[in-house]
Amino acid sequence: MAVGMRRVSAISQSDATQKVSDSHRSRHVARPRCRSAKLARVSAAETFHALVGDLEYPMFIVTAQAGDERLGCLVGFATQMSIDPPRFAVCLSHSNRTYRRARDAQVLGVHCVPAHARELAELFGGETTDEVDKFARAAWHDGPHGVPILDECPNWFVGRVVWRCDAGDHDAFLLEPVDGGSGDGGEFTFHRAKRIDPGHEA
Repeated sequence: MAVGMRRVSAISQSDATQKVSDSHRSRHVARPRCRSAKLARVSAAETFHALVGDLEYPMFIVTAQAGDERLGCLVGFATQMSIDPPRFAVCLSHSNRTYRRARDAQVLGVHCVPAHARELAELFGGETTDEVDKFARAAWHDGPHGVPILDECPNWFVGRVVWRCDAGDHDAFLLEPVDGGSGDGGEFTFHRAKRIDPGHEA
């Protein structure tokens, strides 16, 4: 009987040792969670870029007047922000001359690019005013507050800048529409614009 009890005791002791060993192993296995979290963050960024890269939305051309210089660039980051009062946000890349020269402008022109206006989109998205006078190659006229308005874009508005914020590699400009025009023309979309070699890296 004593021998049997010793055997039971030995087995119990062995089980306890195994549990302690398993506990140590489980703690060691749990440690790499920090590394997994880092990998998850990288994966989340990659997932985000893949997600937004599949979105389809209209492209815009933003124009401005800075002193005696007319400026304009193709913009993909833009959206309505409010219905009442009406507010619209556009984002300008820090790399663009339009941003560098007109970031303190009081008003900006926003043009919906018509579906047929590929050459206009290529001009304002694929060229830089650092090297080319874009307005010498496009029909335009002086609009409200001296902002150049592109004749080929029937849908446009001029907005007063009510707020500006650093948004990363772009600045966001919140606009209050003060004048505009509307017509037909469809829209030139993001996936068509992706085929344009940019005048500046975003």
